[in-house]
Amino acid sequence: MKDECGICGRVMRTNYLRQCQRCKKMFCRDCMVPDVATGDPNFMLCLHCARRVVAPRTVSKYAGLQSHLKFRAAFTDTVKLSFARIDGLIGSNLPMNAYRDTSWWSNASSSAHAKAWLDAGWEVQEVNLKEGYVIFKKVRNVAEKKSKRIKLEITEPFTPVPVHKPRSRMPSKTKVSKLYARIKNLERQRAIDRQVIRGFKPKSQYQKRVFKSNKKPQ
Repeated sequence: MKDECGICGRVMRTNYLRQCQRCKKMFCRDCMVPDVATGDPNFMLCLHCARRVVAPRTVSKYAGLQSHLKFRAAFTDTVKLSFARIDGLIGSNLPMNAYRDTSWWSNASSSAHAKAWLDAGWEVQEVNLKEGYVIFKKVRNVAEKKSKRIKLEITEPFTPVPVHKPRSRMPSKTKVSKLYARIKNLERQRAIDRQVIRGFKPKSQYQKRVFKSNKKPQ
């Protein structure tokens, strides 16, 4: 005999599976821990039940649906939601009774799911189990809770942060003088090149420094 683990989904023999003492479902040994409250190794819990014991749910399972209806109340009076869409809003799957029995969607119920849309100011108008959708109708406006904001008392006048003036794009006088000297050197060099006679090679700087006379050595 083989069975499937309820958490990891592995299929293995039944002698490798153990039953959770809380939800009574079968899980593998890797997905079970001793009771976190008592520490009894004989009282095994699955990881889902152990999480509920350590961190019990403080927010309703249908809080996502409630917040979505409050948001839609600002601009519409009717909302049509599919069952798959509601599963995405609550972050879990709807129970099987929601797919089979229309009484699960009753507004007179005192369950957690009915309280979610009633507290948001909505009621179920129509349920279609065959096509899998439900239509909500807004019956009243729910005032949003105002968040408590800390009021700061200003004792001194506001002084803005000093803004630094952007640097001027005009070049500095040093850069201008260097550029002017470079242009003059180029003009002087061009004037010397024009005075060179064809066929006559001017003296190099070395010749001018060594031989001061105008005559070249023989």
